[in-house]
Amino acid sequence: MKSSEIRKSFIEFFQKKDHKFIRSAPVVPIGDPTLLFTNAGMNQFKPIFLDESKPEHVRAVNSQKCIRVSGKHNDLEEVGIDTFHHTFFEMLGNWSFGDYYKKDAIKWAWELLTDVWGLDKNRLWVTVYKEDQEAYELWLSQTDIEEDRVLWFGKKENFWEMGETGPCGPCSEIHYYIGENIANQSSEGVNIDAQYWELWNLVFIQNERLADGSLVQLSQSHVDTGAGLERITSVLQNKTSNYETDLFQPVIKELESKSKIKYVDNPVPFQVIADHIRMLCFSIADGALPSNEGRGYVLRRILRRASRFGRVLKLEEPFLHKLVPSLCELMSEAYPELMEKSTHIKLVIGTEETLFNQTLGRGINHLEKLIDKLDSGSTISGEDAFKLYDTYGFPIDLTQLIARENDIKVDEDGFDSEMSKQKKKARQSGKFKLKDKNINWVTLSSEKDSEFVGYEYLKTSSRVLKYAEIENGFIIVLDKTPFYAESGGQVGDIGSISFDGVDLTVIDVQKQNEMIVHLCKGEVSNWSKATSVKCLVDEDHRNNVKRNHTATHLLHAALKSVLGDQVQQAGSLVHPNYLRFDLTYFEKISKYK
Repeated sequence: MKSSEIRKSFIEFFQKKDHKFIRSAPVVPIGDPTLLFTNAGMNQFKPIFLDESKPEHVRAVNSQKCIRVSGKHNDLEEVGIDTFHHTFFEMLGNWSFGDYYKKDAIKWAWELLTDVWGLDKNRLWVTVYKEDQEAYELWLSQTDIEEDRVLWFGKKENFWEMGETGPCGPCSEIHYYIGENIANQSSEGVNIDAQYWELWNLVFIQNERLADGSLVQLSQSHVDTGAGLERITSVLQNKTSNYETDLFQPVIKELESKSKIKYVDNPVPFQVIADHIRMLCFSIADGALPSNEGRGYVLRRILRRASRFGRVLKLEEPFLHKLVPSLCELMSEAYPELMEKSTHIKLVIGTEETLFNQTLGRGINHLEKLIDKLDSGSTISGEDAFKLYDTYGFPIDLTQLIARENDIKVDEDGFDSEMSKQKKKARQSGKFKLKDKNINWVTLSSEKDSEFVGYEYLKTSSRVLKYAEIENGFIIVLDKTPFYAESGGQVGDIGSISFDGVDLTVIDVQKQNEMIVHLCKGEVSNWSKATSVKCLVDEDHRNNVKRNHTATHLLHAALKSVLGDQVQQAGSLVHPNYLRFDLTYFEKISKYK
């Protein structure tokens, strides 16, 4: 089966079982500041698991674009070196939000793997959490797996947790033996031997981990499963390396053509580049851009690492951008945004490559001079490593890569210290943030969330649901509000909230999940009268913001008309007195006449 057919068959299998297909969320997370990148299929459903929102559909299926590159400098070392670690991958998943549970999840997983995809049952193994007797018995009653192939494991292997606190629960993993001789299998190899591949993880979210470490039962139980498309494809295409599948081979073959070097003669650089170009294309298509901080720094590191491995293939000139059309053509049937943004992606990568190439030679010369002064086993100082980063654009992992080739170490802690010094800024907006501190809410009513009625009304009679005292004022949540909360770069409304001789000035409105929070200045001596408050939006402020909102759209359209589709919006600020429009365009913009 082709990888596209595998992805399609997974989705269609669960659609036939009343699952709603949900498009992949962008790899650049929306509304989740805790993540640099979307790293799991469940990310977009996190508010449901946290009981912050209700699902539109109780059954869902999708293939989620995922990027897993955290902040540790050596996270990339395994990518491309082995045959299964990736910066970008697709996670096939099906979900139940308080609907079906372990029985159907187990039965359907086995049906898809063995009946639809035809995997050899004599190569499949299953693990369950040591305290999950229910899942163990369901595997034996709902499938025809042999009893000695269902194995018990502890918390480390078979208890899934979102974080230190929050929704969690036991999981059941399905493993596949890839060894040539089926007689060599043993239960002792599962979770130990690299020949036993984990294919699918069925997570049964039934608990919540509290701050004191205890577990409580959730009011509803959920199913959250994840199966990596790359590994499933390897198994179904009878490959022992993800890079040998049709998800990577078209790019690898193009690299062979450009470099005149065979993949089999030196697979590592081919694998690094084939992995990294996927991550770059998908992240740029979803709005990320190379830079020196945060998400952009990750992109820059990965692009420069791929460029460095290109030199191993004798590709001295910029080449990564030339791989973009092949990658977009390969993946755009499932992800049309790639083809829509292909010109933009190619321009971003090409420009970044060119800039890096201009400093790469000088940086390598400087690094080689440092290495020449050191004996084997010595260490490059953090100060020197940071100078390479700051002056020549060398990410720390690229310095480590070249140093390691010469049996030299790098003082990573010293580098981090130098980086911290540079990042220390006396910059603080002074603007209150809901997550800045622990908020001691006082609840006056048990109703949840706020109803926004500001499109119809600029004044209302409302009720205070809860409040909290902060420095120089209060934050207030109402049962209904005419105040627009800051969103998408547009500032919130201002105005007043008054009751029983109390006049509060609303200076900002923010949103936390479904909760609309009003930041107010003023004094309140008695909240008992807050069961009926008068809310009034400043109409002039609202109208001025509306005008600048419209002007933002007009400006964007004008830029597209003059400069072309390569112009990408990178952010904006809509204020009553002005607007700011951030854009990316990788050529110098001349004055239009």
